[in-house]
Amino acid sequence: MNTLTIEDKYWDDAVVGEECISPPYEVTETRVMAYADLTGDHTPVHTDEAYARTTPFGTRVAHGLLGLSIADGLKTRSDMRFMPGMSLGWEWSFVAPIKLGDTVRVRFHVESKRESKSKPGWGILVLPSELINQRDEVVQKGEHRVMVPRRPA
Repeated sequence: MNTLTIEDKYWDDAVVGEECISPPYEVTETRVMAYADLTGDHTPVHTDEAYARTTPFGTRVAHGLLGLSIADGLKTRSDMRFMPGMSLGWEWSFVAPIKLGDTVRVRFHVESKRESKSKPGWGILVLPSELINQRDEVVQKGEHRVMVPRRPA
């Protein structure tokens, strides 16, 4: 990540086609177990190594929704960070397992932008995103639609 202060961008600053890759994030046992405790999802494929070895994954894997949460959080730590706005929704696919010890990054770009029809002073961005592991394999992917404030007059 840029060591200089990152200035949040307004909708007006978004450039269609602009791409960014976030800083890395290590998926540790501590983080997976904290997520299990936070959500109450202690499914053994995430929390019990002996059980997980008997599954097609062969080892414990992170919760799919933890991957989505990581992707969302990493975008806020990237060089292409937007002013706080409102998430309008995600379309998201789990492509491959995220294993404990993987280091992931999110790669995303501005696919489109339009002014909001219902909220003056706001605009909508469509941000296709891929969560990639340390081998540059896509483990999750999808699209985030977000409403971002316009630059004040």
